[in-house]
Amino acid sequence: MIVSLTLNQALRIATATLAEGQRQRFAPLCVAVLDPGARPLALLRDERASINRPEIATAKAAGCLGMGVGGRELARRAQAMPAFFATLAAILPDGIAPVPGGVLIRDAAGALIGAVGVSGDTSDKDEICALAGIGAAGLTADSGQ
Repeated sequence: MIVSLTLNQALRIATATLAEGQRQRFAPLCVAVLDPGARPLALLRDERASINRPEIATAKAAGCLGMGVGGRELARRAQAMPAFFATLAAILPDGIAPVPGGVLIRDAAGALIGAVGVSGDTSDKDEICALAGIGAAGLTADSGQ
C-alpha cells in the first residue's frame, strides 16, 4: 500500500509525461509533480518550452490539490462561479489554473497522494500527457472527468 508519493514515482511520472508529449509531437512541455501538500517532488521542463511554463504547470497541479478535484471539474466550476475562482489566484499560494492538464494522483485504494500539472500545448494535450505519466507509474489519475 502506498502511503505517499515517492521521489522515484514522481520522476517516473515526469519523465513519462514528457516522453508522451515528444512521442505525439506536441509542443514542448513542462511537468510539475506535487505531493499532497502541494510541495514539489519533480519539475521537468523541455529546454524548448516557453518561459513561465513551470509556474503554469505548478498552478494547474496545486489548484487541483487546493480544491480537491481534477482540472476538468475545476474548469466546470470556474465557468459556473467565475467571481469565486477569480479570488482563488490571490488566496492559493501557488495559484490555480482551472483547465485540463491538472490531474490528481491516487493510489490503488483511492487515497490522494499528489497531483500533476502539465503546460506547453493545449490543455487537452497537456492532460493526455499527464494521464500517460501517471499510468506509467502504475497509479490512478483523477482528471475530474
